[in-house]
Amino acid sequence: MKKFRWQILIVLITALLVGVILFFQQSQVKPEAVSTPSPISGGTYTEALVGHFLRLNPVLDHFNQVDRDIDRLLFNSLVRFDPNGLPVGDLAESWTLSTDGTVYTFNLRLDAVWHDGVPVTAQDVAFTIGLLQSDSKLIPEDLRSFWTQSTVNPISDSSLEFALPIAFSPFLDYLSFQILPSHLLGNLSVEELVDHPFNLAPVGSGPYKFDSLETKDGAILGVNLVANDFYFKGRPFIEEIRFRYYPDESSALDAYQEGAVDGVGSIALMDMSRVLNQTGLNLYSSRLPRLSLVFLNLRNANAPILQDADFRKALMAGVNRQGIIDDVYQGQAVLAQGPIMPGNWAFYEAQAAYRYDTDGARQILAGMGLSLDASGQLFSEGSPVELTLAVQDDAQHLAIAQILQKNWQNLGIKVELQPKPYEQLVSDLEARSYEMVLIDIDLSETPDPDPYQFWAESQIEGGQNYAQWQNTTASTYLEQARQTSSIELRKKLYRNFQVLFDEELPSLPLFYSVYNYAVKDSIKELRFGPIYNPADRFNNVHLWYILTGVE
Repeated sequence: MKKFRWQILIVLITALLVGVILFFQQSQVKPEAVSTPSPISGGTYTEALVGHFLRLNPVLDHFNQVDRDIDRLLFNSLVRFDPNGLPVGDLAESWTLSTDGTVYTFNLRLDAVWHDGVPVTAQDVAFTIGLLQSDSKLIPEDLRSFWTQSTVNPISDSSLEFALPIAFSPFLDYLSFQILPSHLLGNLSVEELVDHPFNLAPVGSGPYKFDSLETKDGAILGVNLVANDFYFKGRPFIEEIRFRYYPDESSALDAYQEGAVDGVGSIALMDMSRVLNQTGLNLYSSRLPRLSLVFLNLRNANAPILQDADFRKALMAGVNRQGIIDDVYQGQAVLAQGPIMPGNWAFYEAQAAYRYDTDGARQILAGMGLSLDASGQLFSEGSPVELTLAVQDDAQHLAIAQILQKNWQNLGIKVELQPKPYEQLVSDLEARSYEMVLIDIDLSETPDPDPYQFWAESQIEGGQNYAQWQNTTASTYLEQARQTSSIELRKKLYRNFQVLFDEELPSLPLFYSVYNYAVKDSIKELRFGPIYNPADRFNNVHLWYILTGVE
């Protein structure tokens, strides 16, 4: 045992000596300093916008996208939404909800100030809501209708309450409007704001301040902004952002290739190859909240076969949706799976995808007892299966409709196309005087996934349940989901709803459009997830940078 212990002691002494030698060797070698680039302030970013200037006022920009784009840099909302559609504070630092779900209390950030140095207060929020409650047609009808049923009460300069008539979980959707300064505009009505000088030199609270307009012969050619030194999320790195107006996407892209701009606000499908072949130009793409679908009228006496869920599933299985995306959209669309947008927190990812399966569709039709004659025409109880599809009378929608017509013809279903102006399609939907309608549903500015208005039984008469789908269980899920504030419970309810929708397929979801945005590769830190409006591309603009230093 003594010999064994001496061996251990010798090993320990040897290890200690080796360690001392290595320590002194390493102490004589100086470590190399590693330099890492970090963003620093400076530089100018110029972007081409497709459209024309009207006015920089968020209460009046609903119908002009390029105004909304610039306003996103100038103004703030109480809340914004992350790429998953969940609310995050903007001017709001925190909020609470009463136990009955009807009273929201918001606390504002204390470090938010207007570009003229005046603090942002609860009175600014109340003033802006007062404008939205106006009966002016310049305010979208859904906003006017909602806010006239709700009240706002400033408790102090930094807190306020919203009182709702009933619990309504999508309420935060309605707080994404941008706030105007009451100390500058507080005595004005909506109509008086229309031609007010404020619209040409606005004062906001956002990451950038208005600097000047670029004009020529009385026309506004561009808008110049400068970094806000006192922005509550930190001063932006890029010193100046300039916007220039162009009549169309191709001329905006020409401006980039000529070196006049660093980014292009929207890319047309016809210009995609030019962008992809352009060295040094990064393409950013995101799903738009615009759902293309075929509404089916489940109560049309002239098309009783649409009442059969198996027939509706056969219609869906017979549609080559990816083929439409490839041929009509050059691949720039995202397949839809139900009425809730993919990427949203409520989307049920485990549900099976709709597949293009012509043979499967034929098997479904045969199982229904339908038969084909020698010419390939499908018959039901001795009568040919014939339907009408109303479609907007423009080239893109007609191209989609023609593919649908051909796909269904392959199943033996004869479909007559009825091209109509968009306004007429909407009238047909509202009157329920149609069999099938191909149309786009614009869900912009509605990150909350609530699909109640289109699929609840209460919306069959006078609402937007154009398919007239009657499913009491599905409607109960939707009603419960808009009355609880629990995201987890809402998620379960919407999952159940999506399962029922998939089982009955009251209409045919096709795909979501894609928004494409191109920016020079020298502009760093662009983050681009799912968006709910093209202006969302600027959600983290204060973090963009061009110049770097070394640390």
